[in-house]
Amino acid sequence: LVGPSGGGKTTIARLIPRFFDVQAGAVLLGGRDVRSIPTAELMEQISFVFQEVRLFKKSIRDNIRAARPDATEAEILHAAQLAQCSDILEKTPGGLDAVIGSKGVYLSGGEMQRFCIARALAVRPEVLLMDESTSALDPISTSKIEELIHSLKKEYTIVIVTHNMQQAARVSDNTAFFYMGRMVEFGDTRKIFTNPDKVETQNYITGRFG
Repeated sequence: LVGPSGGGKTTIARLIPRFFDVQAGAVLLGGRDVRSIPTAELMEQISFVFQEVRLFKKSIRDNIRAARPDATEAEILHAAQLAQCSDILEKTPGGLDAVIGSKGVYLSGGEMQRFCIARALAVRPEVLLMDESTSALDPISTSKIEELIHSLKKEYTIVIVTHNMQQAARVSDNTAFFYMGRMVEFGDTRKIFTNPDKVETQNYITGRFG
């Protein structure tokens, strides 16, 4: 989901898990209107990774268990591995026990964000929502999370809100352009970026917007 600030990207993303109420139209998940899906079931199907790194002031283990209280140690490790945290575990004296038992004091912002993704994956969702999840990260950390997205999208539906046009072009299969609360255009990412149908999209892509 791309577009200028205030265009409606984050609102759309937050309508999917019903953080906001749908006032008109419908949001469908697997063909079902999200308003008809019980909240507990919806929270098992959808996980959200926010722009800010939102690790609680608890251990990494407790952070992951906050999302899935019944997670075993093996499942916590598996979630960390899915989030490509292996390099973090390998470089830390004490490995997994040291990292997931700590409160993240030894971790960079990018590393903590990967553990936020691990926490989201521990729920075993069908959909992973990422709202500007790399905007506060340095280029190397951003690149690692983009690599992670490429790996995860083989098994998960991932919805990304981003202002980074290059990032959208690099990681997305499909792109939607939003402006003034409406979706102007949606389609294959390569087409959106090379031959969009709408003038507004063309102007935004080429920097002539506004």
